[in-house]
Amino acid sequence: MTQFDDKYTKERWGEIRRGEEESLIKQLANRYGFQYISLPGITINPQALTLISEDKARAGQIVAFEKQNKQVSVAFKNPNLTETQSVIATLKSEGYQLNLFMCSTLSLEHAWDRYQDQKKSTAVRKGVLDIDPDAIDNLVKKFRTLKDVSDHILNIRTINSARRISETLEAIFAGAVALGASDVHIEPESAGIRLRYRLDGVLHDVIDLQKNLCDRLVSRLKLLSGMVLNEVEEAQDGRFTFFLHERQVEVRSSAIPGAAGESIVMRLLDPSVASFKFENLGLNKIITKIIEEELQKPNGLIVTTGPTGSGKTTALYAFLQEVHTPERKIITIEDPVEYKLDNIVQTQVEDEYTFSSGLRAILRQDPDVIMVGEIRDREVAETAMHAAQTGHLVFSTLHTNSAAASFPRLIDLGADYRAFGTAINLILGQRLVRTLCTNCKKKRLATPDELSQIKSILSGHPAPPSITDEVEIYDSVGCENCNYTGFVGRQGIYEAIKMDDAVDKVVSSDPREHMILEASRPQGIPTMVEDGIEKVLAGITSLTELNRVVDMDNIRGAKKTNETVKDDFSSHIV
Repeated sequence: MTQFDDKYTKERWGEIRRGEEESLIKQLANRYGFQYISLPGITINPQALTLISEDKARAGQIVAFEKQNKQVSVAFKNPNLTETQSVIATLKSEGYQLNLFMCSTLSLEHAWDRYQDQKKSTAVRKGVLDIDPDAIDNLVKKFRTLKDVSDHILNIRTINSARRISETLEAIFAGAVALGASDVHIEPESAGIRLRYRLDGVLHDVIDLQKNLCDRLVSRLKLLSGMVLNEVEEAQDGRFTFFLHERQVEVRSSAIPGAAGESIVMRLLDPSVASFKFENLGLNKIITKIIEEELQKPNGLIVTTGPTGSGKTTALYAFLQEVHTPERKIITIEDPVEYKLDNIVQTQVEDEYTFSSGLRAILRQDPDVIMVGEIRDREVAETAMHAAQTGHLVFSTLHTNSAAASFPRLIDLGADYRAFGTAINLILGQRLVRTLCTNCKKKRLATPDELSQIKSILSGHPAPPSITDEVEIYDSVGCENCNYTGFVGRQGIYEAIKMDDAVDKVVSSDPREHMILEASRPQGIPTMVEDGIEKVLAGITSLTELNRVVDMDNIRGAKKTNETVKDDFSSHIV
């Protein structure tokens, strides 16, 4: 006789009861004139959360989850509870205008869990974990170079007290903020701890810390991040916030086990990304005009593509800013929500709220514009294309090396290529190149080999700039202004392919990259390499930097190959 699985049965009963409660809450909300909401897919606003204390929230089965000025959204399970009514009355007496929602117990518990995150942030702010925001703020003003950071950390070595770890972390955070680092790498090695910052996309060594600090440093960072301290053999993710006088800095942290100890990487989220303007993307005139035309269309799919860290999310946020009007409903699904956008509904991938299930749910919310953080599988690809075919403007990203590579990539995911022509509007390929420091860059004539390379690349340009046999370009030098790197900041280089009849025909018959590129050439859009060369000639970046970022020998962006299309190509149609 098969053994009865009591644990499985309890889990299934739990799922059924939760499903029944969600269904009941939806019916009650509709019957009594309230809106229904599922909070696991919503980012809880910390400012809203603190409007109601945790004790009162739990007693009243209520939570505040969004706040825009005096507009506050609250969700509750039972509007007739005395405690619920008391909280609502208090908020109204304080001048808040309330948007009222009904939600399930599961939703409330998800939101109440965020009180623990808030306590951690408050602990950091109050110095309970011994990280002093005033000290960080003062160091930010002091640090100008990597040497400033390393010298300060060296001085901390003389401190023999419990404050040593705290002051080391304060210096690490302050240095990252002062120098504009996107990531902080803490890498235990056999002889010490390697500290590195990623500046303008390139990793730079800061200092080798003493090995005896490793356990205490990693433990403190795991504590700040809300990770499990005694879990050292599995990867963990976390987050925390530290505060400066002028702003707060959100940090996403990741820990993985290593032979010499746990390696931790912290990503510092730049809030300026959320307000990044379309005109600051560094698009050339041809692509600017094309994207402006595409953003005016009411429907279709626009995909930005490139490797991790190539500026795809920044571009999508700029597109959202460009199309945002009071008449449009915009919803995003992201993993995670890193930057808050005003007056846009942002949702976040959770355990049961995936890109595919979330996108299906979003389509029931009457959106005009949808942003999907990433197309990862067939279901997301086909749902996004279906949305684009049914009156929605859809933005998303894809991980490929070029715009042309996006089409075979989508086919590899299992998407039906027959839908591409009516769903896809534009594929935008991009990279980020470092921009030369205007204070120290050095002008010189291009060498014969460099001139030959430049002319060869521009020979395929649809509207090449005029050049002579004496072309001036710039090299990086390095000064105190640029931290002796020769570069300050980054700018995008781009290419684009519009979905027209010629491209659609090739995608349907022979979707190799070079074939797609040849079909798109009559569109008159420069490739990424050609766009990069224009920025070299304009003195924005150097030829060396462009060679670092893109394959300069691959002039048209995809090498020709004799590989034929597989006979089972039709098997991609499902």
